[in-house]
Amino acid sequence: MIIRNETSSDIEAISKVTIAAFKNLAISHHTEQYIINALREADALTISLVAEIDGQVVGHIAFSPVTISDGTIGWYGLGPVSVLPEYQKKGIGKSLIREGLSLLKELGGQGCVLVGHPAYYKRLSFQNFPALVCEGVPQDVFFALPFAEKVPKGIVVFHEGFLANG
Repeated sequence: MIIRNETSSDIEAISKVTIAAFKNLAISHHTEQYIINALREADALTISLVAEIDGQVVGHIAFSPVTISDGTIGWYGLGPVSVLPEYQKKGIGKSLIREGLSLLKELGGQGCVLVGHPAYYKRLSFQNFPALVCEGVPQDVFFALPFAEKVPKGIVVFHEGFLANG
Protein backbone atom coordinates (compact mmCIF):
# COMPACT_ATOMS: atom_id res chain seq x y z
CA MET A 1 0.00 0.00 0.00
CA ILE A 2 1.15 3.48 -0.88
CA ILE A 3 -0.11 6.59 0.92
CA ARG A 4 0.40 9.78 -1.04
CA ASN A 5 -1.03 13.24 -1.64
CA GLU A 6 -4.06 13.37 -3.90
CA THR A 7 -3.57 14.50 -7.48
CA SER A 8 -6.14 15.97 -9.85
CA SER A 9 -6.41 12.57 -11.55
CA ASP A 10 -7.59 11.04 -8.23
CA ILE A 11 -10.68 13.25 -7.79
CA GLU A 12 -13.17 10.89 -9.45
CA ALA A 13 -11.73 7.85 -7.63
CA ILE A 14 -11.89 9.70 -4.30
CA SER A 15 -15.59 10.42 -4.86
CA LYS A 16 -16.27 6.77 -5.71
CA VAL A 17 -14.37 5.51 -2.64
CA THR A 18 -16.19 8.00 -0.41
CA ILE A 19 -19.65 7.13 -1.75
CA ALA A 20 -18.97 3.39 -1.37
CA ALA A 21 -17.53 3.76 2.14
CA PHE A 22 -20.54 5.66 3.48
CA LYS A 23 -23.29 4.01 1.41
CA ASN A 24 -24.51 1.64 4.12
CA LEU A 25 -23.62 3.76 7.15
CA ALA A 26 -26.87 4.63 8.91
CA ILE A 27 -25.49 7.74 10.64
CA SER A 28 -24.33 9.25 7.34
CA HIS A 29 -26.26 11.93 5.44
CA HIS A 30 -24.43 10.67 2.32
CA THR A 31 -22.92 14.10 1.61
CA GLU A 32 -19.29 13.22 2.33
CA GLN A 33 -18.20 13.36 -1.32
CA TYR A 34 -19.76 16.84 -1.62
CA ILE A 35 -17.93 17.97 1.51
CA ILE A 36 -14.57 16.92 0.06
CA ASN A 37 -15.32 18.69 -3.23
CA ALA A 38 -16.44 21.85 -1.40
CA LEU A 39 -13.29 21.85 0.72
CA ARG A 40 -11.16 21.34 -2.39
CA GLU A 41 -12.94 24.16 -4.27
CA ALA A 42 -12.49 26.50 -1.28
CA ASP A 43 -8.78 25.63 -1.13
CA ALA A 44 -9.41 24.35 2.40
CA LEU A 45 -7.99 20.84 2.02
CA THR A 46 -4.89 21.30 4.13
CA ILE A 47 -4.06 17.63 3.66
CA SER A 48 -5.74 15.21 1.26
CA LEU A 49 -4.20 11.76 1.10
CA VAL A 50 -5.08 8.62 -0.81
CA ALA A 51 -4.22 5.01 -0.08
CA GLU A 52 -3.38 3.11 -3.23
CA ILE A 53 -3.03 -0.63 -3.77
CA ASP A 54 -1.88 -1.97 -7.14
CA GLY A 55 -2.61 1.39 -8.78
CA GLN A 56 -6.17 1.60 -7.38
CA VAL A 57 -7.28 4.28 -4.91
CA VAL A 58 -8.84 2.33 -2.03
CA GLY A 59 -8.90 4.99 0.68
CA HIS A 60 -8.91 8.73 1.27
CA ILE A 61 -8.60 11.17 4.15
CA ALA A 62 -9.13 14.92 4.36
CA PHE A 63 -7.96 17.48 6.92
CA SER A 64 -9.17 21.09 6.93
CA PRO A 65 -8.80 24.06 9.27
CA VAL A 66 -11.29 24.65 12.08
CA THR A 67 -11.94 27.75 14.15
CA ILE A 68 -12.21 27.71 17.93
CA SER A 69 -14.10 30.38 19.84
CA ASP A 70 -11.23 30.96 22.31
CA GLY A 71 -9.05 32.15 19.41
CA THR A 72 -6.71 29.16 19.43
CA ILE A 73 -5.14 28.66 16.01
CA GLY A 74 -3.46 25.72 14.30
CA TRP A 75 -6.22 23.16 14.82
CA TYR A 76 -7.67 21.01 12.08
CA GLY A 77 -10.67 18.82 11.45
CA LEU A 78 -10.21 15.23 10.33
CA GLY A 79 -12.70 13.94 7.87
CA PRO A 80 -14.11 12.49 5.97
CA VAL A 81 -11.98 9.36 6.00
CA SER A 82 -13.08 6.63 3.59
CA VAL A 83 -11.98 3.12 2.68
CA LEU A 84 -13.65 0.91 0.09
CA PRO A 85 -15.81 -1.66 1.92
CA GLU A 86 -13.83 -4.65 0.64
CA TYR A 87 -10.62 -3.10 2.06
CA GLN A 88 -12.03 -2.07 5.46
CA LYS A 89 -10.73 -3.57 8.71
CA LYS A 90 -7.25 -4.01 7.22
CA GLY A 91 -5.57 -0.97 8.84
CA ILE A 92 -5.86 1.34 5.83
CA GLY A 93 -7.96 3.95 7.64
CA LYS A 94 -5.64 3.86 10.64
CA SER A 95 -2.61 4.28 8.36
CA LEU A 96 -4.22 7.25 6.61
CA ILE A 97 -5.06 8.86 9.96
CA ARG A 98 -1.57 8.37 11.37
CA GLU A 99 0.12 9.71 8.24
CA GLY A 100 -2.21 12.71 8.13
CA LEU A 101 -1.65 13.53 11.80
CA SER A 102 2.10 13.27 11.29
CA LEU A 103 1.91 15.72 8.37
CA LEU A 104 -0.25 18.10 10.41
CA LYS A 105 2.41 18.14 13.12
CA GLU A 106 5.10 18.84 10.51
CA LEU A 107 3.02 21.80 9.30
CA GLY A 108 2.97 23.19 12.85
CA GLY A 109 -0.54 22.04 13.67
CA GLN A 110 -1.53 22.19 17.32
CA GLY A 111 -4.23 19.55 17.30
CA CYS A 112 -7.04 17.79 15.51
CA VAL A 113 -10.77 17.34 16.09
CA LEU A 114 -13.32 14.99 14.56
CA VAL A 115 -16.77 13.53 14.82
CA GLY A 116 -16.64 9.77 14.87
CA HIS A 117 -17.15 6.38 16.47
CA PRO A 118 -15.90 6.33 20.09
CA ALA A 119 -14.50 2.79 20.10
CA TYR A 120 -12.42 3.45 16.99
CA TYR A 121 -11.04 6.91 17.70
CA LYS A 122 -10.25 6.33 21.38
CA ARG A 123 -7.85 3.60 20.22
CA LEU A 124 -6.03 6.30 18.24
CA SER A 125 -5.61 8.51 21.34
CA PHE A 126 -8.49 10.89 20.56
CA GLN A 127 -10.42 11.98 23.65
CA ASN A 128 -13.53 13.85 24.67
CA PHE A 129 -12.74 17.18 26.34
CA PRO A 130 -15.81 18.64 28.10
CA ALA A 131 -14.61 22.23 27.59
CA LEU A 132 -14.23 21.74 23.83
CA VAL A 133 -17.54 21.34 22.00
CA CYS A 134 -19.05 21.39 18.55
CA GLU A 135 -22.60 22.74 18.59
CA GLY A 136 -25.19 20.24 17.45
CA VAL A 137 -22.82 17.30 17.90
CA PRO A 138 -23.25 14.94 20.87
CA GLN A 139 -20.20 15.20 23.13
CA ASP A 140 -19.66 11.42 23.13
CA VAL A 141 -18.83 11.44 19.39
CA PHE A 142 -16.78 14.67 19.31
CA PHE A 143 -13.08 14.03 19.83
CA ALA A 144 -9.85 15.99 19.99
CA LEU A 145 -6.19 15.11 19.90
CA PRO A 146 -3.92 17.92 21.12
CA PHE A 147 -0.34 17.79 19.86
CA ALA A 148 0.89 19.79 22.89
CA GLU A 149 -0.18 20.22 26.50
CA LYS A 150 -2.66 23.05 25.89
CA VAL A 151 -6.20 22.02 25.05
CA PRO A 152 -8.41 24.85 23.80
CA LYS A 153 -11.70 25.67 25.49
CA GLY A 154 -14.66 26.76 23.45
CA ILE A 155 -16.79 26.02 20.45
CA VAL A 156 -15.22 24.37 17.41
CA VAL A 157 -16.58 25.28 13.99
CA PHE A 158 -15.68 23.13 11.00
CA HIS A 159 -15.12 24.76 7.60
CA GLU A 160 -18.33 25.77 5.81
CA GLY A 161 -17.56 23.06 3.24
CA PHE A 162 -19.04 20.61 5.75
CA LEU A 163 -22.45 22.11 4.96
CA ALA A 164 -22.25 20.97 1.32
CA ASN A 165 -25.04 18.63 0.29
CA GLY A 166 -24.94 18.44 -3.46
